[in-house]
Amino acid sequence: MRTSLIALPLAAAALLAAAPVATAEPSPLYTLVDTVTQRLQTAENVAAFKWVNGGPINDPPRVAVVLDTVAADATAQQVDAMYVRAVFQDQIDANEGIQYTRFGQWKLDPAVAPVTAPDLSVSRDAINAFNKTIVNEISLHRDTLLGPACRQALGSAEQAVIHDRALDPMYAQALTTATESYCS
Repeated sequence: MRTSLIALPLAAAALLAAAPVATAEPSPLYTLVDTVTQRLQTAENVAAFKWVNGGPINDPPRVAVVLDTVAADATAQQVDAMYVRAVFQDQIDANEGIQYTRFGQWKLDPAVAPVTAPDLSVSRDAINAFNKTIVNEISLHRDTLLGPACRQALGSAEQAVIHDRALDPMYAQALTTATESYCS
């Protein structure tokens, strides 16, 4: 009898410990924001390539190609091409901001500046893939992006991605810039 009195509370404690913890509903925009973040993170290798090779940060011909390509992808998915162009311009501005920050850091502390860099084509291939995913996610979640709950869903996704990817303040600010036009 005594054994069963001890075993009962232990069994109840084990059941409670094994019960799933209730978690908040993930934002429907999480994958979109996470992909935007991954695209932003390409700025490190792009900046290193430009630093090592003496290239300018601004690359208007490349920007034109990116904007034309994402606009065409948007049109093919029946998404407003001008909206997508605006969203990607914010993304490009944020990416360039990270690059300028790195250039400034390397100018102030040449000892930490890169002396080698991955080929730019590797970064551009990754960027192109992220761009396709971003346009697909915009298409998939256009109702949320155009609806009254957009700001809440976007803010929730941003906070989750900042936490999950342990973004530093510069990347968190770049993410806010990159997603600035999503709910407009």
